[in-house]
Amino acid sequence: MNLSDFGYHLPPERIATEPARPRDSARLLHVGAGLTDHIIRGLPGLLNPGDLLVVNNTQVIPAQLTAMRGAARIGITLDRQLADGSWRVLLRNARRVKPGDTLTIDPAFSADVEQVWDGGTAKLRFHADDFYAALARSGALALPPYIARPEGLTQADASDYQTMFAAEKGAVAAPTAGLHFTPDLVAALQARGIAFAQLTLHVGAGTFLPVRTEDLSQHKMHAERGILSEAVAAQINAVRARGGAIIPVGTTALRLLESAADADGTVHPFNGETDIFITPGYRFKAADRLLTNFHLPHSTLLMLVSAFSGVERIRTAYTHAIGEKYRFYSYGDACLLDRA
Repeated sequence: MNLSDFGYHLPPERIATEPARPRDSARLLHVGAGLTDHIIRGLPGLLNPGDLLVVNNTQVIPAQLTAMRGAARIGITLDRQLADGSWRVLLRNARRVKPGDTLTIDPAFSADVEQVWDGGTAKLRFHADDFYAALARSGALALPPYIARPEGLTQADASDYQTMFAAEKGAVAAPTAGLHFTPDLVAALQARGIAFAQLTLHVGAGTFLPVRTEDLSQHKMHAERGILSEAVAAQINAVRARGGAIIPVGTTALRLLESAADADGTVHPFNGETDIFITPGYRFKAADRLLTNFHLPHSTLLMLVSAFSGVERIRTAYTHAIGEKYRFYSYGDACLLDRA
């Protein structure tokens, strides 16, 4: 399939610019043999005792920075931390930067430029007494470009764009399917006999980048760092052995699960980078159902859900959601997808 196979028209007013309040009042479209409309609060009734929800516990960091190289202003967006402790970043005004430069963010926070690559990417090594404290002081949240903030970020965005599971610092963008969960919803799911497992996939800045090639076989997926522990792998495998469904909360959790699974669906511990690119024709190994938001036209995530539930079924579901005035994208509503 080609990039043009994954287009659709979304009226601009269907793009959510803030989440549902309360979070579990968002709408939920169940995409199975047919289409049925629900709200997130009704999720326990759509799952079965013994099922397992797998959530991403990454924590969004203030990943946008402004630095100076002499008189030149350089924009920095963190992408992912590398194994040696440095960071891969996206630069604005990158032509003014070369290896060996020092970028000054504030008097106690700077970065040495170790490498500069094509496309405005670079490898930086940061210097601060406490890196995350320096980020909190000088960084800003990198909201998706389709969430309009003409007057700047709101005070609510810092908490709105963070899931209740957030624990491990390192994401540039939120794993947005997790934004719908509240303590009350978690308690209701647990009372129904549905368990939770946590993994970590630090969502990188590459999630915002468009696919630029019509031939999807030529697209290079961005890499993201993931961690799935031995205990969680054992928990997932035990649920599957008992006949329970494995339900990742979001495409990030699904991508790490599929990266950690072998051909028969057995999940193994994982600690490293994944650049798995899932398109129609992919055979899923670990995930039985998927809870996710509605994704952008021509995006790799729309390709992933089309692979999961079937291209025509997703087209029908998105047409229904637009007609029924569902809210789309990061702060929008959700769908529960059955696997084709």
